[in-house]
Amino acid sequence: MREEQQYAVLHEFVRPAQANLSRATWDYIMGGAETETTLERNRRALDAIAFRPRVLRNVEKVDTGGTIMGQKVKLPVILAPIGSLQDMTPEGGKAPTRAAAEFGAMHMLSSACAPGVEEVAAAAPGYPKIYQLYIRGDQKYVDDHISRAMKAGYVALCLTVDLDYYGRRERDLAKRYVTTSRRTNALEHYQARFSWADVAKLRKRYKLPFIIKGIATAEDARICVEEGIEGVYVSNHGGRQLDHGLGGIDALPEVAAAVNRKAEVMVDGGFMRGADIVKAMALGATAVGVGRLQALALSAGGAAAVVRMLELLQDEAMRALGMLGVTSFAELDPSYVKATTPLGRPWLDSAFPLLKEGY
Repeated sequence: MREEQQYAVLHEFVRPAQANLSRATWDYIMGGAETETTLERNRRALDAIAFRPRVLRNVEKVDTGGTIMGQKVKLPVILAPIGSLQDMTPEGGKAPTRAAAEFGAMHMLSSACAPGVEEVAAAAPGYPKIYQLYIRGDQKYVDDHISRAMKAGYVALCLTVDLDYYGRRERDLAKRYVTTSRRTNALEHYQARFSWADVAKLRKRYKLPFIIKGIATAEDARICVEEGIEGVYVSNHGGRQLDHGLGGIDALPEVAAAVNRKAEVMVDGGFMRGADIVKAMALGATAVGVGRLQALALSAGGAAAVVRMLELLQDEAMRALGMLGVTSFAELDPSYVKATTPLGRPWLDSAFPLLKEGY
């Protein structure tokens, strides 16, 4: 069956993904830290934003394109870095890279993902991609990983900085479950020592664009700008690290204001629909990271399903833009959104309410 026939709506990735995964891997993907409050707030924050559409404008042609780290894309979406993709699909990190290249989005490869930086690059030769690095070793370790990524053609380096301590993910702890990447890559003390001074040293050593992922405040966003960072990535690690944090899009406006267009601004945290992407772009983002939805599509049908997922996100975003009265993301600003009262659905029901009705 062709992907467009098999997956007509985004929630149709959920059930096949769950059927294909063990309970342990399913909970690893879908769970959060401790009480999972931050996880729930990611969706609740998106649901607390309503649109303010304008009418009687010529919106016959709508362009959903954008740029990420200077690279043109059909949709300003980053397939966000996910560790242990090899537990979800035999191809591991090669699958989302191939999907991004086929569709025209961007993949950010996690350093905690197999089969490795060179093999993933070779899966889509010549297509731009970003490498995300956890600090899991000494300077020699860091230099080796960055040098290999540069040699393999990655166009930017992302440093994830919200993993000084591994979050207490109680779904995993209750089952004594440990992912394949964590079994071999659990040296968090190196990350805990990592500081702004270390970032500055790496900036001097390596001449490529840097992204800092895990920014949640205007204060840290300003430091990013002062350090000349090209990409400021608003993220709470999908609610999997610090519990009781703000939803991702709740933190976006203050970060975007602090950056003041001096760097690109990315955001993730509960983004599951095209309308979610539009909301983020209206509030100052230049790109949106998609994590769990990517994992669901990969688990359901590999790279082909991820391409279809991106097509559906693009279609939803295009229709939302047109019905808001604009023809591109560039025309959006905060006047197109307004705070409202969320409906109070649990987060997965919030994104896909028809799942409960058996569709």
